[in-house]
Amino acid sequence: MSTLTIWHNPRCSKSREALKLLEESGQAFEVVKYLDENPSKEDLEALLKKMSLRPREIMRTKEAIYKELDLKNEEDDAKLIEAMVANPKLIERPIIIKEDSAIIARPPSLTTEFI
Repeated sequence: MSTLTIWHNPRCSKSREALKLLEESGQAFEVVKYLDENPSKEDLEALLKKMSLRPREIMRTKEAIYKELDLKNEEDDAKLIEAMVANPKLIERPIIIKEDSAIIARPPSLTTEFI
């Protein structure tokens, strides 16, 4: 049986919807409230590898902090990862992780297809 994890923000309706779908699936899973338990640089690098994505592709580009830090013009992936470690609010949600793969579950219905 595969291990499932959701990077969850309880204040986000899409994240709550994905969590509900996981609960309804009957599968065991772990909830990581990533705003409370800030992911490390290594966590983000491993996640990006599982998703085959670059840092900007999992960033919430409409967040005020994104604009404040002028990340739109940042080309260095390492600096984008550092920004997400320091400001986890920049990380898109929800993220569902299963073994060696992961998705951004937007729309939340992708959760069911993924698991």
